Amino acid sequence: MDPGGEELYPIAILIDELKSEDVSLRLNAIHRVSTIALALGPARAREELIPFLQDSLDDEDEVLLALADELGKGMEEYLGGPEYAHLLLAPLENLAAVEESLVRDKATESINKIAAVLSARQIEEAYIPLLKRLTTGEWFTSRTSAAALYASIYPSTSPPIQDELRRLYTNLANDDTPMVRRAAAKSLAGFVKTLSKEHVLSDALPIYRKLSTDDQDSVRLLTVEDLIAIAQQLQPAEVKDHLLSSIRLSSSDKSWRVRYMVADHFVKLAEAAGPEIVREDMVTAFVALLKDNEAEVRSAAAGQLPGFCKLIDRDVILARILPCVRDLSTDGSQHVRAALGNQISGLAPLLEREATIEHLLPLFLHLLKDDFPDVRLNIISKLEQVNKVIGIELLSQSLLPAIVELAEDKQWRVRQAIIEYIPLLAKQLGVAFFDEQLGNLCMSWLGDNVFSIREAATVNLKRLTEVFGVEWARQAIVPKVLQMGGHPNYLYRMTTIFAITVCFLYIHSHNPNTC
Repeated sequence: MDPGGEELYPIAILIDELKSEDVSLRLNAIHRVSTIALALGPARAREELIPFLQDSLDDEDEVLLALADELGKGMEEYLGGPEYAHLLLAPLENLAAVEESLVRDKATESINKIAAVLSARQIEEAYIPLLKRLTTGEWFTSRTSAAALYASIYPSTSPPIQDELRRLYTNLANDDTPMVRRAAAKSLAGFVKTLSKEHVLSDALPIYRKLSTDDQDSVRLLTVEDLIAIAQQLQPAEVKDHLLSSIRLSSSDKSWRVRYMVADHFVKLAEAAGPEIVREDMVTAFVALLKDNEAEVRSAAAGQLPGFCKLIDRDVILARILPCVRDLSTDGSQHVRAALGNQISGLAPLLEREATIEHLLPLFLHLLKDDFPDVRLNIISKLEQVNKVIGIELLSQSLLPAIVELAEDKQWRVRQAIIEYIPLLAKQLGVAFFDEQLGNLCMSWLGDNVFSIREAATVNLKRLTEVFGVEWARQAIVPKVLQMGGHPNYLYRMTTIFAITVCFLYIHSHNPNTC
């Protein structure tokens, strides 16, 4: 056989697989397209493989998705280097216009990767024409893809081309199709970061105002991140002049989905807006979001509590925010209470000891007794922050009874959370207090009906040994665990084996004479 033909034989098989009627074979071949290119060599890859791929775009979505992904994985290196990277833009341009959004998104991602290695000349001669064709395409699919392709090359283009790019982006924001306007809103924040302040004010700001007042809430909700990006480019005084009304409108939008996005990004928005606007306007807006009619909005706002409260005075927290926190602790939605439970401990360092004892401690106790396990779980997992503020003595007096009660909770995840918290609690309480109050409790978990609890309990013993030392373990743990080996219940006997494996090995490694 001809040696040259023998070398190309595997390639011929792969090419046949690309033409196969079996989707799995075509998919497999696409994933190996870089191997094909490597075997063909740069010249043949450019002259044969890329045109072949260009003609193979009438395929299943999963094959097209794989192709869009592979073309962005450094494929230009197999074509002869970055000087030929622009050849990859042709198949990706077609992929960026297909009906399936996942394929389009992956194609735009790959185009942006390729843009990073293009020279100024390649951008001007290949990328810009592609961008214009997508932006003015007849089908909305190409125009939605175009919006994501501006930011990557804008800084690398000449001023006249930049002027044209800003004009083209404005056209996308004014498109008749909501999907295109949505894409423009989604990508505007990234585009804004590449603009000078002058062009942020002259071009990006009008685009934002147009999109933020769109009649489709699916467009408006995406402008919240645009608002933050624009505010970050401006000085606080400029934010007040140009964006204050937009901040107010967004936080009180008629659509709960828009208000949710504002609540979910509230700290970033407040940081970008500056202290004066936070003090004069955003406290009121935040209180309104904490009292919103929709539980999803209240949950998102609760998630921003510690972050936002760091930006305001302690007196304002006590006067304006804490009444809302009290209301949220008895909220009708368990998800709102869970979100609050996850964040409320973050207020303790801000309020300091006396205010924490007076205002937050009763709320902790209330939430620890909540019917919804996730609420209790979130409170337990964040007690360390409270401990640092009020001290372990007061914490143990007020919260320990509730914790002991939760240690026998019917929900195993709650019991597991308590177990994971025990070593930290033990370190703070000291060995005498621990042995008296929690020692027997820790041993009782070793016989729990749930395997995850028994497993966590053995790990807990090891961690307690790390805290109190090997001598304590020798006296307090070893005899009790060995005694369990003769227990009539097989769970206890199995746990003895687990404990020996996890705990005794640790003890033995630190004190070989123990075992």
